[in-house]
Amino acid sequence: MTFISDTFTLAGRLIKHNLRSLDTIITVVLMPIALLLLMVYIFGGAIQIDGISHAQYVNYVLPGILLMTVATGSAYTALRINMDKTSGMFDRFKTLPISKSAVLNGQAVASVVFMMTSTLIVLAVGFIVGFRSDASLGEWLLVLLLLIGFAIAVTWLSVPFALAANSIDGASAFSYLVLLLLFISSAFVPVTGMPKFVRIFAENQPMTHVIQALRQLLAAQPIGDHGWIALAWLVGITIVSYLLGTRIYRHA
Repeated sequence: MTFISDTFTLAGRLIKHNLRSLDTIITVVLMPIALLLLMVYIFGGAIQIDGISHAQYVNYVLPGILLMTVATGSAYTALRINMDKTSGMFDRFKTLPISKSAVLNGQAVASVVFMMTSTLIVLAVGFIVGFRSDASLGEWLLVLLLLIGFAIAVTWLSVPFALAANSIDGASAFSYLVLLLLFISSAFVPVTGMPKFVRIFAENQPMTHVIQALRQLLAAQPIGDHGWIALAWLVGITIVSYLLGTRIYRHA
């Protein structure tokens, strides 16, 4: 029980930090909303996708924007972990009578809570600008579980990067990697229009499968192989990143 109470105590500390950080709120909440508005009202009119009208483009692009919201949140997770490491906060935690594993788990809980709150806000804006879904309650639950799974995976993926980096600048590099993967996917345009070698990568990288599964669920369509492939990627990334992150933390 000490482990659980310590985890939520440390998570509460980080959630308060995030709520008091205007920069974090602008980047994690307002920037995805701004990008959604840009894609729907400005760039969307110039993007031609077979079978999708301009008015329907918001339905196509919203799953990618939701992942971007989570991805930008993970970048701040990496920054805060690195700040705790370089400022000596982790060394101080190790001297306190608290569960050692609660330190990283508290970071993960705070990160996922903040990501999901931001995602719900962006989703609400999506409805305001015209997003509509035929998904049933069961499909909405699967959408929620998939988003939580993605948030957990990218949160733990950020941990080894943040702990290995010697500075905040080094930890910041993590955000570029995640956002690059998002742009080389089906988030904004179909992968079929990409050059062959880029298309092969885009078709098989995890974000494309997560986006396609979300898109199909929200449209109340069968998700095919995208569902289990996305699940396999998320579980694999989480396990490997958790083991690597906790190992680095113990030896730091």
